[in-house]
Amino acid sequence: ICKMTKKLLFLVFSAATVCGAQAQTGKTEADQNQVVLKSKSDSASYAFGLSVAEDLKSRGVKGLNYALVARAMEDIFSNRTVTLNGDQRQKAIYSFLESAGNELKAASSAEGKRFLEENKKKPGIRTTASGLQYEVLQAGTGAKPKASDEVTVHYKGTLLNGKQFDSSYDRNEPLKIQLNQVIPGWTEGVQLMPVGSRCRFFVPSQLGYGERGAGAEIPPFSVLI
Repeated sequence: ICKMTKKLLFLVFSAATVCGAQAQTGKTEADQNQVVLKSKSDSASYAFGLSVAEDLKSRGVKGLNYALVARAMEDIFSNRTVTLNGDQRQKAIYSFLESAGNELKAASSAEGKRFLEENKKKPGIRTTASGLQYEVLQAGTGAKPKASDEVTVHYKGTLLNGKQFDSSYDRNEPLKIQLNQVIPGWTEGVQLMPVGSRCRFFVPSQLGYGERGAGAEIPPFSVLI
């Protein structure tokens, strides 16, 4: 009982000390948790961690035991005996990523379907037989291109959450493309546009990058705008 009492008193004293220090310095909890990088090694270490974490998060990974991630890195760099051999590592990673990816794909697919179902009910939205949705912002008066034509376009692409993944406007240079060498949504949609038109396309995933997505910018089953 005496030992427990001393431990409780120590915890209370520690908490009071932290609160007092925060009050004196005016620092918030966020300030206290701010990472301090004192050297090139610190910066590189933190950068490696950010890079790995962002990549895993983009794959739908969550719920990792961060202490074990750090321990594994220590084991490798310290030449310690590790718990998993090469085959076991691959199986563990593959199984975990497969489950995380399936969850991410299911959520993204459901979100896209809900969006398109609601979007097609809005005034001015037209839907083609393939499921492509589009809105004419400005009707051009020129000829309509064929799939085999080269076209020059300005464009901006975003995900449903508004995140931009590409823009020719930002580069201040339109794109010249062979129309049959892009995603199906573009091939179909641009053929609907007389030269001089401006349109907004809502591209279902099956007319975009499908279940594979495109790099870290476009997740699987993404509806593209």
